[in-house]
Amino acid sequence: MSRPIPDNNPQGPAGPAPRVPDSTRDDVPYALRIAASWAWRIGLVIVVVGVLIWLLSYVSLLLIPVMIAALMAGLLQPVVRFLLKAKVPRGLAVGITILGFLGLVSGALSLVGRQLYFGFRELWGQVLEGVRQIQTWLMDGPLRLTSAQLNDYINDLLVQLQNNSSTILSSALTVGSTAGHLVTGLLLAIFSLIFFLLDGERIWMFLVGLMPRRARSATNGAGRKGWTSLVQYIRIQVFVAAVDAVGIGVGAAIIGVPLALPLAVLVFLGSFIPIVGALVTGFVAVLLALVANGWVNAIIMLAIVLGVQQLESHVLQPLIMGKAVSLHPLAVVLAVAGGTMVAGIPGALFAVPVMAILNTVVKYIAARGWEHDDALGGRLRPPDPVLQAEAGTARTTARTKRQKEAPGGDESGTATEDRNELPK
Repeated sequence: MSRPIPDNNPQGPAGPAPRVPDSTRDDVPYALRIAASWAWRIGLVIVVVGVLIWLLSYVSLLLIPVMIAALMAGLLQPVVRFLLKAKVPRGLAVGITILGFLGLVSGALSLVGRQLYFGFRELWGQVLEGVRQIQTWLMDGPLRLTSAQLNDYINDLLVQLQNNSSTILSSALTVGSTAGHLVTGLLLAIFSLIFFLLDGERIWMFLVGLMPRRARSATNGAGRKGWTSLVQYIRIQVFVAAVDAVGIGVGAAIIGVPLALPLAVLVFLGSFIPIVGALVTGFVAVLLALVANGWVNAIIMLAIVLGVQQLESHVLQPLIMGKAVSLHPLAVVLAVAGGTMVAGIPGALFAVPVMAILNTVVKYIAARGWEHDDALGGRLRPPDPVLQAEAGTARTTARTKRQKEAPGGDESGTATEDRNELPK
């Protein structure tokens, strides 16, 4: 019988290792070490996000139409579902939905265009009268400009236009290029919208299949929750645009501004374009009031436009939109401001939905929501990693116990026997 080997370690095999002094680590305060650890990690995240935004800016012509198509798909998906419940084939349901949507938008724009055209043609005399009133005010008002001075200013303006004709021409070419990009983006958005409504589920499951097997359930559930947040956002945005249109349209009708109905339609469509849409539609409303009814009516119309826009910015957007997408009102305001500074109008348009999706996805993954998500229906749900770890630990413990009881036993055979006895 072999004698046990004496243990020369008085503290036992599990005793703490002797601490090696580190003068450099001891000289750095603990708070500074923690701050430095956070600083380089946060800095790395900022650099990665900045590089991604910079790279995505080169494919904005491709990315923006696809994102717009995603927003429209979230808005039109209930219509397709309704048609499918009515036993309409999916392809036909998608075609009816998209054609109906395009017809509705085209009809609204046609109504606005025709009403504005005939309305401004009837108001052309009042426009000329307004120009004469401005000229009279410049001559008889506080400025006391003479006819010669006005002619000199007009001639100077014409000279400046001639001297900067090359710049104006290049700007016109830029506008033409932008218009071409808009047409290309519109066609790409419609094409993407068709396939989002037609094969959205298969496209999503293909993307989920590209993930590692252990991450597919989390990706699938988080993506579906993010899509739900996107749908809620676009529906609330439609409601906010309707409130703007009704507020400005009713206000214009009350004070006697002509073309109140097409003005309301124009405001509704413009509300989907942050900043620029509100400025353009508000300018049109004030201009109509100025041309038709004079300065006092124009000032009242301006007050109505500013009041409705302030209601949208400080009440509807932060409170209703923030509640719908589970974001704090301050987060909504900061998201719109930050998106505008980073990417202009597209940044303002997509800042809130992107933040809402990220917020939903992070919460879902942090709570391990895919483990108890009935919406997945068992699709792409691998065995629970915690249960796998517990089963592995049990197998290891049983194998070790058997090896101690029978040191000469076959380890591979014992492991095989354990796998046959323990549940997976």
